[in-house]
Amino acid sequence: MASLATRLTARAPLRVAGRRMYHKGSSRAASVLSGSLNNSQSSEPHVPPPAPAEIPSRQALSFPCVDAHAQRQSKIESALSTSSAPSCSTSTDTGPEPPYARPNPSSYKVYNHIRPFPLVYSADPLPSFDIAYETWGTLSPTKDNAILLHTGLSASSHAASTAANPAPGWWEKFIGPGKALDTNQFFVICTNVLGGCYGSTGPSSVDPSTLSGEDGPSNYATKFPLLSIFDMVEAQFHLLDHLGIEKLYASVGSSMGAMQSLAAGWLHPGRVGKIVSISGTARSSPSSIAMRYAQRSILMADPNWNKGFYYDKSPPHTGMKLARQIGTITYRSGPEWEQRFGRQVRKLPESETPRANGVRVPALCPDFLIETYLDHQGESFCLKYDANSLIYISKAMDLFDMTQTALDELKLVPSGKHAPSQNPDSYPPIALPLRMSPPPSFLMDLAQGL
Repeated sequence: MASLATRLTARAPLRVAGRRMYHKGSSRAASVLSGSLNNSQSSEPHVPPPAPAEIPSRQALSFPCVDAHAQRQSKIESALSTSSAPSCSTSTDTGPEPPYARPNPSSYKVYNHIRPFPLVYSADPLPSFDIAYETWGTLSPTKDNAILLHTGLSASSHAASTAANPAPGWWEKFIGPGKALDTNQFFVICTNVLGGCYGSTGPSSVDPSTLSGEDGPSNYATKFPLLSIFDMVEAQFHLLDHLGIEKLYASVGSSMGAMQSLAAGWLHPGRVGKIVSISGTARSSPSSIAMRYAQRSILMADPNWNKGFYYDKSPPHTGMKLARQIGTITYRSGPEWEQRFGRQVRKLPESETPRANGVRVPALCPDFLIETYLDHQGESFCLKYDANSLIYISKAMDLFDMTQTALDELKLVPSGKHAPSQNPDSYPPIALPLRMSPPPSFLMDLAQGL
């Protein structure tokens, strides 16, 4: 026991000059060490630390992308002060969706529906609506050569150039004499969808209930009811009734237009001869819903959005630009991005030079060509399309589901006679090649709905 106590005492810590020391077997060793340290500290003169070398100040990085945002905001505020609507781009480089004159359009026709229009998700009908449309070719005497062309999310009715509007349309290469939609043979109709902002009724339209109010007319904004793809198609068929067209030769569309094409054939099987559905779906997938949700979240987080009531103020252009960039990423595949841009970077302007050793200095603003492309797409779109229309129509895309279960929940019934529904259990089993994943669980439900 005494031996153990001796060992513990020998290893007990000793604090010397602010440090923890250990006995080396006797207290004399510790005192000698302590004295040596004290003598050393007292005999050496105090030497002040050397003054730090002067550090040159660094120049702040430049952010032309942020400056461009500030310039855009300044232009919008200037336009608002002069009562000039900032909702449309005034640039001549407007791309495939030229801004239409408002509120007196001159390059498209308008169908005005004056009767209440029932909607899938709203208990109250829309009191009335307008549909902007353009046509190409000649309607036959029997009116059996009409093709209804459905648009994507943000497209206008200007699918191809016309005498009233010679600007190239968004499907210029496919509409015309001898083209895919041959205007020597067919009468092509394209509308701006219900909920849009290029002549058709949408959130940016005047709410008719405010026409007699004390505060004067105001926009629907987010008082506008939620829409479905089926609502958009039914509005188009009211236009066909107005034109006296009983049956379409074909219903054609890509992207969201492909959804409308399928919905047209389902809603009116006796009035659609053929269906052309390009790059579309009969049921929005979780991944596509997630991407559109991210777009709406960014847009709605822009303080300028103001819960949709921004029409007499600065629009949410920052949120619109970012939302468009996200959307643009989903419009192309990874291999296409690689082939088109790779890791190429922009050419440096004269104001930016490489370092002395030849190393190129990167930038935090768009630097890779893929970044400059996304920046351009967002910049050219953010003032050209209505933010609320983007929110409403993208949500309608998310809601699109043609499985039998979803159609039953919406209580939708096709017009006219159609084949009775077939029990999905009666379908023959699908023979799958080896190594192929089984079909998704909703496939039979979707087949029954279609």
